Amino acid sequence: MNTVFIAGHARLPSGMAAKSIYETLTITAEIDKKYGVIVTAGCTLATLHGREFVQQLLRGHSLQDGIDEPVQVVKEHYLGKAGNALESALKDLYKQYDEFAKK
Repeated sequence: MNTVFIAGHARLPSGMAAKSIYETLTITAEIDKKYGVIVTAGCTLATLHGREFVQQLLRGHSLQDGIDEPVQVVKEHYLGKAGNALESALKDLYKQYDEFAKK
């Protein structure tokens, strides 16, 4: 298999629909081992539309280039309450990827 599955986590803000289901927001990504490209991604936002939107935002980014560009894309295009949690979860996911890449 040429991919790895990595998850990043962050605390959700109060007042969100997903908060009633989950305490934390999780972003998962299937990442190409050789190039670090996000093949597919998922998250624990409450709506299918939100989950699909985040997947579209993240797909195709190479984590070998760092996390700044995907974070900026999320900041520019996701304007919901979970924006900061998405950013934190992405940074946590990147930290997990970086540990993997160093092996």
